[in-house]
Amino acid sequence: MAEEEIRKEEESKETAGEQENAAETAAEEVSETELLRAKVKELEETIADLKDKELREAAETENYKKRLRQEKENAVKYANEALIRDLLDPLDNFSRAIEAAETSKDFDTIKTGVVMVEDQLHTILKNNWGLEAFSPDGEDFDPSDMEACMMKEMDDIDKEKVIQVFLKGYKLHGKVIRAAKVVVGKPKGN
Repeated sequence: MAEEEIRKEEESKETAGEQENAAETAAEEVSETELLRAKVKELEETIADLKDKELREAAETENYKKRLRQEKENAVKYANEALIRDLLDPLDNFSRAIEAAETSKDFDTIKTGVVMVEDQLHTILKNNWGLEAFSPDGEDFDPSDMEACMMKEMDDIDKEKVIQVFLKGYKLHGKVIRAAKVVVGKPKGN
C-alpha cells in the first residue's frame, strides 16, 4: 500500500507539475496574445497616421500645383503690362495730334507732331524692348530677312539689290520677326 501511495503521490506531483506547466504555457500564450494585440493596435495606429500624413501631403501638393497654375496664368495674362504702360504716352500724343488736326488748319505742325510721336514709339520699342526697324534700301538682297515682292531686270547692277522698300522689316533682339517687303533689282540675263 505504501507503494501505491508513493505512486499516487508521484502521479499527483506529476499532474501538479503538468498543471503548473499548462498554466505557465496558458499564461505565456495569454501574454503573447496580449503582446500581439498591442502590436497590431500600434501598427494600425501607425498605418492611420501614415494615411493621414499622405492625404495631407497630397492636398498640399495639389494646392501647390493650383498656386503655380494661377501664377503662370497671371504671368501670361500680365506679361505685356510694362510694354503697354510704355505705349500709353505715345497713344496720348496720337490723341492730341488727332484733336489738333480737327481744330487746326496748319498741316505742317500736325505732320511734325505725328512724326515726333512715331519717333517716340520707335525709341521706346528699341530702348526698352529691343525692337529695331530696318529698311534695306540699296543693300544686297538677303532672303533671310527680306521678302521679294517684285523683281526688275536692270542693266547697271551685277548682283541682286533692293531698289525699293514697300514695308520696313523688324528685328527683336536681333531675330527677324517681320521680313522687309522689297522690290529686287536683278542683273539682266539671270
